[in-house]
Amino acid sequence: MKTVAGLAAVLALAALTLSPVPAARAADGKIAVVAAENFYGDIARQIGGDRVTVVSIMNNPDQDPHLFETTPGIVRQIAGAQIAIVNGANYDPWMEKLLSAAPQPNRKVIIAADLMHRQAGDNPHLWYDPATMPAVAKAITAALGAADAAHASDYAARLSATLASLDRIARRVAQMKAKHGGTAVTATEPVFGPMAEALGLTMRNQSFQLSMMNDTEPSARDVAAFENDLKEHKVKVLLYNSQVSEKLTLRLLDIAKQAKVPVVGVTETQPANVSFQDWILGELDALDKALSGPNS
Repeated sequence: MKTVAGLAAVLALAALTLSPVPAARAADGKIAVVAAENFYGDIARQIGGDRVTVVSIMNNPDQDPHLFETTPGIVRQIAGAQIAIVNGANYDPWMEKLLSAAPQPNRKVIIAADLMHRQAGDNPHLWYDPATMPAVAKAITAALGAADAAHASDYAARLSATLASLDRIARRVAQMKAKHGGTAVTATEPVFGPMAEALGLTMRNQSFQLSMMNDTEPSARDVAAFENDLKEHKVKVLLYNSQVSEKLTLRLLDIAKQAKVPVVGVTETQPANVSFQDWILGELDALDKALSGPNS
């Protein structure tokens, strides 16, 4: 992910060094949780209920997440957290750096990539792997129970409800895999890659996608192959990151539309006023519809 921290991060770190914020219970006794991305924050809310205060740093689905910048205010929120949730796999290195700059002996840091045994170089869009959120939910529950043992049974009960809700995604994925497994699709970036793999789809143009994710110029050969896949209907659907508007991406979208290849937008940030589960299920519904329709 092409996150840009820039000068704001340097200033934020300087502010933090001068006046660190202690990790402590808020005045209302709630546990302070900070999540780098709002989908992890949403799961923390589902499990913590009214006993937690959750701040999600990246929470605007209309903002290009590749251009995210930290601020002194964000740093203070991170510094005061008792529990922090990070994606890892070099997706949000700014978060890990800021946590390291504001160490707290009792803070629990949950890193999704560690739970899923992923590392830098792997596809970092871990929340699109159906196995990730159940693992993160269990880790959040354990952290909340350790921080607030008196209400551990409440967190455990909410975990059960959350896991049952997340299972709706697993069941939908299994249904779609049986229906569409082996179907060739393509994407402008590997954002949806883990879910496409879980669905058993055949993902084409992965070299192109990696170039776009790493902010490098795709080769002329990769661009030509991508365009050919669309024009000759070698793929059933084009997936694209609807938060990013780059000239090459827009050109491919235009080619897909001219060729009548269905286009499905996905995002790196959970939309407002929906749960993680409903967000993912909505994208799966849109993809199922596109895969089920005519290709010409």
